[in-house]
Amino acid sequence: MKEMDKAYDHKKAEEGKEQFWEENHYFEAMRKENLHKTPFSMIVPPPNVTGILHIGHATNTTVLDIIARYKKISGYDVLFLADMDHAGIATQAKVEAKLKEEGKNKYELGREGFLKEAWKWKEEHGDYISKQWRALGLSMDYSKERFTLDEGMCKAVSKVFKRLYDEGLIYRGERIINWDPVLRTALSDIEVQYSSDNGHFYYFKYWFEDHSSYLEVATTRPETMFGDQAVVFNPDDERYNKFEGKFVINPANGEKLPLIADRYVDKEFGTGVMKCTPAHDPNDFQIAKRHNLKFVKTMNDDATMNENVPEGYVGLDRYECRKKLVAQIKEQGDLIKIEDIVHNVGHSERSKSVVEPMLSKQWFVKMKPLSEAVMKMQNDPALKTVFFPERFDHIFYQWLENTDDWCISRQLWWGHRIPVFTNKKTGEVVCSEEVLPSSEWDQDPDVLDTWFSSALAPFAFLGWPEETELYKRYYPLDVMVTAYDIIFFWVERMAFDGVHFTNKMPFKKVYIHGLVRDSQGRKMSKSLGNGIDPFDVIDKYGTDSLRYALATGGTPGLDINFSFNKVETAHNFLNKVWNASRYILSTLPADFKPTKIDFNQLSYLDQWIYAEFDKLLESVKSNMEKYELGQAADYVYSFVYDEFCSDYLEYSKVTLQGDDEEAKKATLNVLYDILKKILIILFPFAPFITEEIYSYLPEAKKSIYEEEYPSATSFTYNKETIELATSLREAIKVIRNHKSELGIAPNAPIDLRYLGKEENLSLIKPYLTRFSFAKSVTTLSEKNDDLVYFTSFALEIVEEETEESKARRTKRIEFLKNEIMRSEKMLANENFISRAKPEKVAQEKEKYQKYKEELEKYLK
Repeated sequence: MKEMDKAYDHKKAEEGKEQFWEENHYFEAMRKENLHKTPFSMIVPPPNVTGILHIGHATNTTVLDIIARYKKISGYDVLFLADMDHAGIATQAKVEAKLKEEGKNKYELGREGFLKEAWKWKEEHGDYISKQWRALGLSMDYSKERFTLDEGMCKAVSKVFKRLYDEGLIYRGERIINWDPVLRTALSDIEVQYSSDNGHFYYFKYWFEDHSSYLEVATTRPETMFGDQAVVFNPDDERYNKFEGKFVINPANGEKLPLIADRYVDKEFGTGVMKCTPAHDPNDFQIAKRHNLKFVKTMNDDATMNENVPEGYVGLDRYECRKKLVAQIKEQGDLIKIEDIVHNVGHSERSKSVVEPMLSKQWFVKMKPLSEAVMKMQNDPALKTVFFPERFDHIFYQWLENTDDWCISRQLWWGHRIPVFTNKKTGEVVCSEEVLPSSEWDQDPDVLDTWFSSALAPFAFLGWPEETELYKRYYPLDVMVTAYDIIFFWVERMAFDGVHFTNKMPFKKVYIHGLVRDSQGRKMSKSLGNGIDPFDVIDKYGTDSLRYALATGGTPGLDINFSFNKVETAHNFLNKVWNASRYILSTLPADFKPTKIDFNQLSYLDQWIYAEFDKLLESVKSNMEKYELGQAADYVYSFVYDEFCSDYLEYSKVTLQGDDEEAKKATLNVLYDILKKILIILFPFAPFITEEIYSYLPEAKKSIYEEEYPSATSFTYNKETIELATSLREAIKVIRNHKSELGIAPNAPIDLRYLGKEENLSLIKPYLTRFSFAKSVTTLSEKNDDLVYFTSFALEIVEEETEESKARRTKRIEFLKNEIMRSEKMLANENFISRAKPEKVAQEKEKYQKYKEELEKYLK
């Protein structure tokens, strides 16, 4: 039998494991020998090929991997698919930055040259992500890895676009979108980051035509005033409704603006009137559509002013324009005041520039028909996707009810190019799945939003539009695991496409986890310097410690406050598992062979540990099925520390150091069996250490992967037998606490007097003697007031009478008297009774009663 190292070394335990699992095909789905098993499928939310996986990725993938390993050793044929996202704007920004460092730019390279550089980036960083996945211990099927720009995805994306186009669900039109003036592309909402920035409210005079009076109008973006088309008020606002139909003068360019009424305006906000700039604000855009106003765009794609502004402003940057215009309006006497404010400003996640809401001609998907189809399916209990936690079902439905048309075009080169072509001679526009000859056709230069392709992942990654065996066996996915911040951006859009193209919700269940924050609950950011690199944690504590800390660190749907204390706690726990395993294996004889457990022949303590393990198993399975992974891991932690290591392992030493050879064999068999079962249920959470320890077990299989998940024993335990073990355990704890409260050394000898069944005394006496340091355990024939009662028996604790014990008794009596006096004063204080929390008052009353009873015993 191999001997385990004395100390747990996470690096040594992890070494070679991932390679061993992959070489033996334990991660692969749809292997011939597993086709009789029930399939279970998941995909990892595809990480961007922009480099380094952060603690958020580690959390998400750890959750997925725990589920995958649990299902695999529970007898399922698991597909846990590896995949990556081309991440259009994110990757393009990185590649452009790299080119800039080399003194190049994308325009010099041209589209094809730039794409070659982008593919080089993908290969380099994709390999690095694969290494990071393996360092995290992820059991993904790497043999079937997918990429959102691979050949199969290109085919699927083109087919989806053409069908939506042919059905009239994709159209080209002008709407307000988020515009990045540095990267010069439209942005999705998730690519816009909001921050509280210092700014100004500029209050201007908008004079009536006859110059008799003016309206006070405020804006944070004076540079957009050249595009104003109206001044708007609420029709219920008595201050202004008398002016409906009149005109005021735009102080920026002298143009007449009609006064119109619209209920969008909040009459309580600001002055109660607002300017309407339809081409530069999404709300103004909607107002303009309702009132048939013109759309005048005043900026170029780089946020410089265009030809629709006065000559002196053409070509100015938007902020230079703002500065010059405010000075001009001030000079003409129409600036009322400038107010300092802090407001929410959107910034491009990639370029960090301030996003400009701007009217732009883009490609859009009509979302309402798609949304209605998903809502219909979600209203059918037999077809709907189930959310964990359940409250996200309502949030998902709210998103479905309030979705707007989706801008899917991006002014980038890296991504799925829009499959729309214009004939160079005739101007005919066609949508084609196949690329048409460039000699005759010009293809739309834009690419699709990254989410357009990733939304197809649940079925396209499995081979759709082909009816592949993978697609037929594993679609729809059994569970999708993701953070709550992308329910709208990803989960909803996967649902739209799944229902529309496969007539099924793309996943049966969705497990939502929170975001990872620092120990103080703050969002991790570079500015705060509180970001956590998971691989630094792994280097110091090991992958298993990080995984266990992440698993136990949060509740489904709620944010996780990450702290190194949790990782250290996890590491200490795994060290405990290592030491307990090493002890057990060292006690087994060299020729040990595990045998089938005969429950009828087990001692009451052996039966008790199995009964406790059965309870653990039920709790773990129940929570794993509900994706309460943290709760399941906590149950394992508690059982290992308390029932198994602190109690049973210690109790077993009494038998192992005794003379009964048959009892020794039985106890060794139990220790081995329970240890093996612990390793198996711990395996999904901490795969490296459990595989390492498992390899030392007598008669171990090639891998712990080949074991079956434990099932509850079919043995019917004798209630009195289990109660006796439970009572013994409680008695030892009570005696230890009693000594602690009185300041008695833990190993100080005491006498115990026993009241209960005579036949039980011989069973518990060796343990009371060893673990309570009882120098005698004698029987009582009748009850007395000093007895402490347990389910199976009662004990009186008798301290040896010495000078030291007398002094301790006197000191304790003095303490009790003082505490009783203090408590009486508090409980007589009306302010305390009326102002303190009810539980605090109840706690004080309970303490008072306890001290009184203890004092009475001393004074008898």
